[in-house]
Amino acid sequence: MTKLAHTLTALAALTLCLAGTAAQAQQEGPWLVRVRAVNLDSANKDTTGLGLSVNNKVIPEVDISYFFAPNWAAELVLTIPQKHTLRSGGAEIGSLKHLPPTLSLQYHFAPAATFRPYVGVGVNYTHFSSVNFAPAVQAALSPSIKKDSYGLSFQVGADIALSKTMYLNLDLKKVQIDTKVYSKGTEVGKFKVDPVLIGVGLGWRF
Repeated sequence: MTKLAHTLTALAALTLCLAGTAAQAQQEGPWLVRVRAVNLDSANKDTTGLGLSVNNKVIPEVDISYFFAPNWAAELVLTIPQKHTLRSGGAEIGSLKHLPPTLSLQYHFAPAATFRPYVGVGVNYTHFSSVNFAPAVQAALSPSIKKDSYGLSFQVGADIALSKTMYLNLDLKKVQIDTKVYSKGTEVGKFKVDPVLIGVGLGWRF
C-alpha cells in the first residue's frame, strides 16, 4: 500500500470516528437533571467581634442544566430552606434558615466522552428567614440581620457516564453568602458564611 493510500485510510478512519462522536452528542437531549447530597462547610467569618458561626451539614440538592451548545450549559441549583444553629463564641444564641438558589454558566471540556469535566461561574441569591434569637440575647442586644444576600459562585466538577442517559456527578463549589448584623437597629458588622459545597449525585440526560 502506498503512502498516499495509508494517508487516505487514516483520514477515512478519523472522519468515521468524528462522525460517531458527533452523532452521540446529537442523540443526547439538551436537558440534564441531577440530584446530589451536598456537604456544606461554612467559612464562618465575621467583623462583629461576636465570633458568629453556623453549623455545617449535609443538604439535599437538585439542579437543572440546559445545554444550549455542545460545550456550554446553564445550571440552576435548587434546594429547600435549610435550618442552621447560630452560635456566638461557640454558645448557641439562636437559629435561622437560608434558601440559596444559584445560577451558573458552565463550560464542558469533553461533552461526548465518558469522563466529562466542567467549570462554572455564577450568581447566588440567598434569602434568610425564620431568624430567632434566645430571649436573653434578644433582650440585651435586640439583634437582627439583613435578609437578602447576593454573591458569586465558582465551580468545578465532572459527570461520569454510567449508561447512555445516566451519570455519576462530582461537584465542588465556593459560594459567596454574607449578611449585615444589626443591634438595636445599628449595623455592628458583617457575617460571612461563604461555604464550600462538596456534592455527589446522579444525573439524567434527556
